[in-house]
Amino acid sequence: MVMLQDAKTGSVPTETGTLVLKDFMTQSAVTQLAQYEEMTKPKKEFTYLASGPGAYWVGEGERIKTDGAKWLKAEMVSKKLGVIIPVSKEFLRYSVPDFFAEMQPAIAEAFAIKFDQAALFGIGSPFGTGVSVMERIESKGNKIELDSLGGLYDELNAVMALLEEADKDANGFTTTRRFKQKLRGAKDENGLPIFNDPKGGATPDALGLPIGYVDSKSWKYDKASLLAGDWSMARYGIPQGMEYKISEDATLEGTLDKDGKPISLFEQDLVALRVTQQVGFMTLNDDAFAAITPKGAAGE
Repeated sequence: MVMLQDAKTGSVPTETGTLVLKDFMTQSAVTQLAQYEEMTKPKKEFTYLASGPGAYWVGEGERIKTDGAKWLKAEMVSKKLGVIIPVSKEFLRYSVPDFFAEMQPAIAEAFAIKFDQAALFGIGSPFGTGVSVMERIESKGNKIELDSLGGLYDELNAVMALLEEADKDANGFTTTRRFKQKLRGAKDENGLPIFNDPKGGATPDALGLPIGYVDSKSWKYDKASLLAGDWSMARYGIPQGMEYKISEDATLEGTLDKDGKPISLFEQDLVALRVTQQVGFMTLNDDAFAAITPKGAAGE
């Protein structure tokens, strides 16, 4: 059995890496809603249906007109997503598989938070300007202000209608658990609840559409209260396995200790685990997403 102290750099064991990715994809709202694109390389070119073919009435003996579907090309480029976790030196005496089994929840949570921040709001995004869901919404102006139409039922209906005006259908919402109180209290025109919050791991929904919850650390509360989308117009891919490196003497400038100073691994007898994973993301047009915004934000 290889111990971590004897293998301070390398690939995360395949079985553990697979479990980390499953946890990541379960915790990330984007991976729950967006469409997965299989990637075997850092770049992938694919085609998608932008508009379907038309149909025509045809008289007896007449030639049927042809109207081709509109297919567009897109290229998705993966970027390196990394997390650094300081841990006790005692972990160096773990076997490599046991160590990563222990670290699995922390790695998955960190990946999910960072990925959702970039994909939904463009926070620290490596994918380019204008790619995130909220940037698409702001470009199109697809916003409905919270409590502006008399109630959440009317606002959800209106935000779905913004997509329908572009011949698209919303197929999912995303928000934070902080917004569940609003959803629970919302009723339709017949006084019936529009929110279903099942237990046992089942997917919650509102107006029949699934809701993917985002970790509060990933959300921009000044920008949106809830996002709606045709999530087939958002794509993500994961092209290769995870790699790791262990350091015993670095200073973690971006991680502050209780005294407000950067953590020094050497001084504090710690080690740091760095794990990296390639992840790709892109959105395909401006018409596919809309937002319910907090009061005062819709006019920004």
